[in-house]
Amino acid sequence: MSKTIPRASGAKPETGHMEEYQANQPAFLKRIRKECGELAEYNLMGQPHVLMSGPNAQEAWCRAPDEVLGQSAAYKGVVPIFGKGVLFDTSLDRLKQQLKIQVDALRYQNMKAYAKVIADEVRDFTNKWGESGELEMVDEFLRMTLYTSTSCLLGVDFRRNMTDEFSALYRDLEHAVIAIAFIDPYLPLPEFEARDKARARLGEIVEDIVAKRRASTEEYSDALNTFMTASYTDGTHMSPHEITGLLIATMFAGHHTSSGTATWTLIEFLRNPQFMEEVRQELVEVFADGGDVSHHAMRGMPKMEAFIREVLRIHPPLSTLIRVVEQDFEYKGTVIPKGYRVVMSPGVAHKIAEVFPDPEKFDMHRPEPEHLFAWVAFGGGRHKCAGNAFAILQLKAIFATLLLDFDFELANAADEYMDDHTGMTVKPKAPMTVRFKRKKK
Repeated sequence: MSKTIPRASGAKPETGHMEEYQANQPAFLKRIRKECGELAEYNLMGQPHVLMSGPNAQEAWCRAPDEVLGQSAAYKGVVPIFGKGVLFDTSLDRLKQQLKIQVDALRYQNMKAYAKVIADEVRDFTNKWGESGELEMVDEFLRMTLYTSTSCLLGVDFRRNMTDEFSALYRDLEHAVIAIAFIDPYLPLPEFEARDKARARLGEIVEDIVAKRRASTEEYSDALNTFMTASYTDGTHMSPHEITGLLIATMFAGHHTSSGTATWTLIEFLRNPQFMEEVRQELVEVFADGGDVSHHAMRGMPKMEAFIREVLRIHPPLSTLIRVVEQDFEYKGTVIPKGYRVVMSPGVAHKIAEVFPDPEKFDMHRPEPEHLFAWVAFGGGRHKCAGNAFAILQLKAIFATLLLDFDFELANAADEYMDDHTGMTVKPKAPMTVRFKRKKK
């Protein structure tokens, strides 16, 4: 006989735990983990969910096949953004093929060129900062990572001709990622109307780029080129509509989370100056010969990478990762029924004291946990984020450039910099203001 799933206390008759969940997802999920253990059932507007937390439960979640724990039903809120027939609105076989194409777009051959592209974008972006002053970094990094992602994924040629229209359209898509979208993404709401107009216009822009490239003899080594040349197993190529959707999905995966992580990386450097000095010394050694910010150089920066990984442990941008139970799913003698949603939370996983001692302390020298599925900032298993290597490369290239060119200091008390837990992703709570001074060459 199956064991009963422990149920979280505090559910209301009509809405379940929705009010507490919306107020602060990480705090709610940590509470029910403490109360219930590895499995914790909670209810959102009548829909039963089960939080699976702890390395063993997280491994079971990550390793489950798509036929048992499916993605598509859990992410219907992004279907109008990515487009019909793209990723979560297609068959499981087509979904797997599109994900493979997405992975190919971020393959090593493309990545080799990205570090210098990112560094050039950062230097162009920071030229307008002047010699010294104060900056609100949430907005600065939102724009900086949009430009770096666009250059790498859509190509430098597109980035150089990018207008404010593209940024505005992209913002309209991002603003439609709200909680109600995952219940009904087609409600008559102004956010959804703006989303649909933006998606249609972006389709026109990308279709124009694709047509120009196909008429050109120039060679490209970016994600757009991969999407244009890739083929499905039946020999057909992706349509401009599918190319647009996969580009948007890839940029969402990178930009939506990297901007917040970049902000927190700078803030944690300034809150932990002893670690920042270690990373700076590493940069001095790596670039002692005056070389470029290259892919090769990025691979020789273990201290920078350790620092970024600790930022992602303390401030994981994704509060929850969700699957829908397609077939009854058993874990340690407990059966989670078909139709339930099962949830993994990096914010909970990374703060378990038995796994990460003194979990609230920032320590870039923290030993790697023994269990492979303890640190899950990018998920894990068969659906680990396709852009994880690009995300780390982007952050390393950004900070290799910034720390070599500028000195920074906090403009406010260290404890005034906090996370914002009110949205679908965890973001730094603006304003996140710092002072800067350009170094003399």
